[in-house]
Amino acid sequence: MEAITLFGIVLVHELGHLTAANGFGWRVQEVQLLPFGGVLVVDELGTASTREELIVALSGPLQHVWMIGAALLMKSLELGSANWWDFFIDANVMIALFNLLPVLPLDGGKVMQCLLGYVVSYHSTIVYSAVISMVLSVLMIGFAGVQLLQGELPINILVVGGFLLMSNWYAYRQVPYHFLRFLMARGPRVSLILSRGALAQPIVITKQRTMAETLKLFMREKYHLIYIINEAGRIQAVVPEQQIVSGYLDGKKPGSAVSDLFM
Repeated sequence: MEAITLFGIVLVHELGHLTAANGFGWRVQEVQLLPFGGVLVVDELGTASTREELIVALSGPLQHVWMIGAALLMKSLELGSANWWDFFIDANVMIALFNLLPVLPLDGGKVMQCLLGYVVSYHSTIVYSAVISMVLSVLMIGFAGVQLLQGELPINILVVGGFLLMSNWYAYRQVPYHFLRFLMARGPRVSLILSRGALAQPIVITKQRTMAETLKLFMREKYHLIYIINEAGRIQAVVPEQQIVSGYLDGKKPGSAVSDLFM
């Protein structure tokens, strides 16, 4: 009964993510049930807006709020076993809090990644998110190791910590692919930002700076104008970000200087 209850809670949690993702028109590939819960696998890697990702990430944990509320109501009405409702409430709290840990691919890790994207470039966001997640995964494994030395057998913590560490190590190695997906979807995203009207975020560089280095300065929710200056600090050109993205994706070498686009 406890296993069925936990499975049902995790399923409702994932259905919350699924409903929100479908509402935004995301391409959902599958829902995976893993040792620590579930993961919604989508095809919107780096292409959706931060707002959408935040809503989808939080829609899972929010399901526990109404489930706990319903359980408290049923318990107050003395419907069913009070002990079972206590277990149901505790399980909801445990699953919700665990999923809010700032470790990818947990919901808390996705929220952390979204919030980082408001203050640092998108490339730095995905790198920092993976590194922070790996560090916290190692700390989780270390905590399990301390318990093991004390004569306990924390199999669950070891398995989950190991899985999260491997998952984020793989994500770290996939940063170039993740960032390329972001650049490929940049055109439609920029069109949407400009259609609403937006203040441009300037990026100031020298003409020797490469396109690859410049692209790594792009922020997810900003539109950029790139100011290219010479050694005397004078502006040589102002390039819209679309020109650099197009030049990079159309076959320019990553090491090519931005000045190659206009000189």
